Amino acid sequence: MTSQEGGEFYRQLGMRRVINAASWVTGLGGSIMPPAVVDAMVNASRWFVDMNELNRKAGEVIARFTGAEAGLVTAGSAAGMLLEAAACMTGADPAKVARLPDTTGMKNEIVIHRALRVNYDHNFRASGAKLVEIGNSSRTHEWELEDAINENTAAVAHIFGPNQRTALPFTTVVDIAHSKGIPVIVDAAAMLPPAENLTRYVEMGADMVSFSGGKGVMGPQSTGILCGRKDLIEAAYLNTSPNSLSIGRPAKVCKEEIAGLITALELFVDTDHQAVMASWRSKCEHVVSSLGDIPGLRAELVEAQPELDQFPAAQPSAVITFDKSWQGPNKEEVIRRLQEGDPSIRVRPSELSRGIEINPVNLQQGEEEIVARRLKEVLTGRG
Repeated sequence: MTSQEGGEFYRQLGMRRVINAASWVTGLGGSIMPPAVVDAMVNASRWFVDMNELNRKAGEVIARFTGAEAGLVTAGSAAGMLLEAAACMTGADPAKVARLPDTTGMKNEIVIHRALRVNYDHNFRASGAKLVEIGNSSRTHEWELEDAINENTAAVAHIFGPNQRTALPFTTVVDIAHSKGIPVIVDAAAMLPPAENLTRYVEMGADMVSFSGGKGVMGPQSTGILCGRKDLIEAAYLNTSPNSLSIGRPAKVCKEEIAGLITALELFVDTDHQAVMASWRSKCEHVVSSLGDIPGLRAELVEAQPELDQFPAAQPSAVITFDKSWQGPNKEEVIRRLQEGDPSIRVRPSELSRGIEINPVNLQQGEEEIVARRLKEVLTGRG
């Protein structure tokens, strides 16, 4: 089924179809689940199960695929961050678990690079943890991390987001933290694919890693993957559902979502990611070639650079840059007019230029042609 054929429910509500050329963003629904994932969720809905047993069985699958000691399905990567922080503060102590977010008497500081602060780090703070910043937007010194670690430090956090250049190398973070007996917790929400990242951060020494299950893994949007040390995953499990005394109880994951996430993960590790990357690249090339003859702007294919460990550099993109001679609509106007159309087309401002970026990962078959055609109409004043 193509995106044009589906969506009857949304049409009944009077909603427009959205063409997502902005990546796996939560505000647009994450990703589209493969049919096998949906089927697994439907099948899982037909039985009652012991949720403790299901969580542990699913955790065993996650551990096998990530190379970690243990795993846990979470309510998205954001919930994973909450549980990482909680686990490092409470351990297996049920009294501490019940007290959160009151962290009185606990090690409650989490050290984080200022350059790696993002919108989502409040999920660490939601546990009751206090963030301690090191470095600045230009540079971070090793001594800053060493000096920040003290008797109140529960963990060192590392977020793989768009700005890694001014942070200490991850291996350095691990070495310093572990030399002082402090765990390193990682948010790698959007870092799948490449598939090797499933195991790479654990192999590099991370004690806990949180991934989104609803982005590149293409599982339910409300799921995440948490993997790491067995003792810390056990502590994370004490801090979440179905434990009714836990701070993570609101971040419940139902049996159908667990089934969908595990099925999606199994599909993900068996995917021909080179073929997927080639398809993404081809979609970008189509957009670039369609806009190449418009004076005053430059359309170019930006190749994937997964070695940067930065979102969204791991995927190719088509970037449209407006030259100084450009006389047409500015990027804000282009983005607005694309969004207001029917179907509504969503693109993102480019982090590489003062233009716009088309990310191909959620473009369904043939949608790159619609995007290119509509872009050309908006840019040339024909629509």
